[in-house]
Amino acid sequence: MQRNIILSALLIVSTACMAVPVENTAGVAPIQSDSSRVYDIDEIVVIAQPKEVLRLRQQPLSASSFDNTQLYSIGIQDIRELSAFVPSFTMPNYGSRYTSSAYVRGIGSRVNSPAIGVYVDGMPIQSKSAFNFHTYDIDRVDVLRGPQGTLYGMNTEGGLLRIYSKNPMNYQGTDVTLSVGSRFWRKAEVSHYHKISDKVAFSLSGFYDGQNGFQRNSFNGHRADNFDEAGGKMRLVFAPSKRLTMSMFTDYQFVHQNGFPYGVYSLSTGSTASPNTNTQGRYHRNIFNGAFDINYKGAIFDFSSITSYQYLNDRMLMDIDYSALNAMEMEQRQLKNGFTQEFMLKSNRKQRWQWTFGAFGSFDWLKTNAPIHFYEESFTSTVAQSIQSSMYNAMLNSMAARMIQTAPMMTMEQARAAAAVAIERAGGVTMDCTLDIPGMFRTPMYNMAVFHESNISITDRLTATLGLRYDYSHSKIEFDTHAQMDFIANVMGTEANYAFTSFLQNKYTKGFDQLLPKIGLTYQLDRLGSNAYAVVGKGYRAGGYNIQSLGDYLRAELEVPEYRNQAMRGDFDVPHDAESYAQLADVISFKPEESWNFEAGTHLNLFNNTMHFDFAAYYMRIKNQQLSVMASRYGFGRMMVNAGKSFSCGIETTLRGRALNNHLEYSLTYSFTHAAFKEYVDEIADADGNMQVVNYKDNKIPFVPAHQLAAIIDYEIPISNSGLTSITFGPQLNGQGRTYWDEANIAYNNFYVVLGAHADMFFKINKLDFDLNFWGRNLTNTHYNTFVFASTDPGQTYFGQRGNTIQFGADLKIHF
Repeated sequence: MQRNIILSALLIVSTACMAVPVENTAGVAPIQSDSSRVYDIDEIVVIAQPKEVLRLRQQPLSASSFDNTQLYSIGIQDIRELSAFVPSFTMPNYGSRYTSSAYVRGIGSRVNSPAIGVYVDGMPIQSKSAFNFHTYDIDRVDVLRGPQGTLYGMNTEGGLLRIYSKNPMNYQGTDVTLSVGSRFWRKAEVSHYHKISDKVAFSLSGFYDGQNGFQRNSFNGHRADNFDEAGGKMRLVFAPSKRLTMSMFTDYQFVHQNGFPYGVYSLSTGSTASPNTNTQGRYHRNIFNGAFDINYKGAIFDFSSITSYQYLNDRMLMDIDYSALNAMEMEQRQLKNGFTQEFMLKSNRKQRWQWTFGAFGSFDWLKTNAPIHFYEESFTSTVAQSIQSSMYNAMLNSMAARMIQTAPMMTMEQARAAAAVAIERAGGVTMDCTLDIPGMFRTPMYNMAVFHESNISITDRLTATLGLRYDYSHSKIEFDTHAQMDFIANVMGTEANYAFTSFLQNKYTKGFDQLLPKIGLTYQLDRLGSNAYAVVGKGYRAGGYNIQSLGDYLRAELEVPEYRNQAMRGDFDVPHDAESYAQLADVISFKPEESWNFEAGTHLNLFNNTMHFDFAAYYMRIKNQQLSVMASRYGFGRMMVNAGKSFSCGIETTLRGRALNNHLEYSLTYSFTHAAFKEYVDEIADADGNMQVVNYKDNKIPFVPAHQLAAIIDYEIPISNSGLTSITFGPQLNGQGRTYWDEANIAYNNFYVVLGAHADMFFKINKLDFDLNFWGRNLTNTHYNTFVFASTDPGQTYFGQRGNTIQFGADLKIHF
C-alpha cells in the first residue's frame, strides 16, 4: 500500500512540475458575481446563486467543481462515478439505484438520513432513495465539503452537491449522444434547446441507458446486475423583463434492474465469490421531480422563490439470507410524495455588508410496505424441529412410565423402545412451522427553517462570514404490523393447528430543533483572488424511527420461552400494554447526529491565474453518530443506531489548471481522512449465540477510505484539416483505501488504484459538430470490493460485491 501511495504522489508532483503555464491573463477583466453563465478557470461555468453573494472560491469552504466537458471526458453517468474524483467524498457503486450511501469526511450512512444534500437546479432532493439517478444534460456540478447547515439545513452535515442543467437561454441547438461498450453497455441521449425569443426559451431531453452487467448468479446462471433505465425532462424559461425570470423544470426517470449481487467474502484472501442466491434481487423505481422558480433582481436586493414537488414509487426484492437456501426474502415498496418551498432575499450591491435571508419549509409523506417472508429452510424449520423433539420426548417418557406401571418387570429402555414403536404405528409426531411478518408503515415528516448569513468586509482584504439557522423537524411513524407463526402438529394421527401471533399497532411522534451557526474569516492574499480562510460551523442529521427494528422486535418476542409454551396449548397472542409500547418507542427511535467542524484552508491563484491550488485541513467532533447496522441477531434489515461520540480529521488538496499554451489541462486531488470512535459500546452474539459486550473505542469508522487520490489529464492537439479540428487524449486515475467494512475493523480493502483513458476526435462538417470518443475503464483490471458487510449469524459470514472489471467503449456526440 505504501508503494502505491508513493507512486501516486510522484505522479502528482511530476505532472505539477511539467505544467508550466505560459499564457498571461493579467489583462482579463474580473467576472462579476451575478453573471448568469461565464467561462472562467476560477469556476469553469459561473451560474447565479440565489443564496451566496460570493463566488465559490471566495467563500470560507472547501469545494470542487466540474463542467460538462470534464464530466463527459471522464464518463460520468451518476453521482457514484463522480465521487471517485472528489476529495474526502465516496459514494460506492453497489447494490442498485436504491443504494445511495454517501460518505464525506468520515460522516455517512446506508439508511435513513443522508450526510450530504443534493440539489438539482436549486431544488432539494428530499428522498435518499432518489439520490442515485442518471445524470445528463448537465452544465456544472459543485461538491461543497463540510457542514452547509446555515444556508441548506439538515442532512448537509458532510456537505452539499449541486447539479445544474444547461439553460436554453444561454445554450441552443440539438445534442445527440450514442454510446456502446463491452458488457453490451448502451446509451442514447437526445436534447434540444431552443430560444424562441429574448423572453422565452425551452429545452427537451430524453435518454435510455442499459447494460448486461458484470456478474452472474451462480445459482441459475442468470445475470445479476443488468439494468435498463430511461427518462425525460423539460425546462421552460420565461423572462418578461430584465429584472424578472421564471422557470419550470420537470424530470422523470424509471429503472428496472437486477441488483444486490452479493457473494461470500473471504477474510483471509479479501476476495469475493460470485453471488449465489435462489431468489434474484430486483429493483424497480419511478421518480418524478418538478420545480417552479421565480427570480427578481431589484434595485438593492435579489428575490428568489422555488417550489418543488417530488414523487417516488419503487419496489425492492432481496434474498436476505444471500445464499442458495430457500430461507428468507424481504420485499419493500415505497410510495413518497414531497413538497418544498423556499424564499430567499440577497443583497446585490458591492458594499461592506452583503447579506442573505431566507425561509424554508418541506413536507414528506412516505408509505412503506415491507413484508418479510420466511421459508422452509429458514430458522422456522429449526423451531419446528425443536418443538417436535420436545413433544415427542414428552410423549415417549409419559408412555414409557405408564408401561412400567402396568409391567413392573420391564426396564426403562424396554419401555421407551415399546413406546417408540407404539407412537410410530399411531402416525408418529410431526411439526411444521411457517412465519410471515407483514408491515405497513407511514412516516410523514415536515421541516421548517429560517436562516441568515452576512459577509462583512472588515478591511479591504479581510471578510467575516456570520451565519445562523433555526431548523425544526417533526417526525411521525404510524405502523400496523404483526408476526404470525403457524404451527401444524400431527400427533399420532390427530392434527392440531396453533397460531402464535404478536400484533403491533401504534403511532409515535418526535420533534427536533437545532441552531446551526457558522463563523468564518477570509483574508485576501493578492489581487488575483488568492485567499486564506478559517471557519467554524455546525451540522446535523435528522433523528427519526427505524421501521426495520419493528420486524426484529416481533421476531424476538416469538423467541420468549414463556410465550412459546403458551402457544403450544392453543392460539396465543403476545400481550402489549402501555409500558411495552413506551419501551418499543425507545427501541425503534434514534437521535439526531450533531457535529462541529473546525477548518482552515487556502485558495491560491498562481502564475497569473492559470494554476489553482486549494488546501483545507479540518477537525470534526461528532456526537450521537448515526451508524447503519444489522437489525439485532436475525439480520433481516438495516437499522440506524447512535454510536456515542466520534471524531474525524484530515486534509484535502486540489491542483488544477492549464499549461503548454492551453493545450494541457489537468486536475489533481488528494485527501486523507482519519475517522474513529471515541465512545461506542455495543452487544454482539458470539459463536454460541450469547450476547457479549464489545467496546469499539479508537476503531476506525467503517466505509470511510483513509486515502483518496485522483488525476485527470487531457492534452489537445489542434489539427488544420477540413473536417478533423482537434484530438484530445489523456488518462484518468483514481484510488482509495484503506477502507474498513465493519466496526470491529476485521474486514477491509487495501489501497487500490483504477486507471482509465480516453481519446476524443473533434470534427466540424458544415454546421455539424461531431465528437468521437474512445474510452477504457479499469484498464489494469484491478480487483477490489465496492461493499462488504457481515451477517449476524453466529458464524458471522461476510458478503461483498466486487468492483467492475475492465471495460471499453465509444461515444458519438453530434451537435447541430
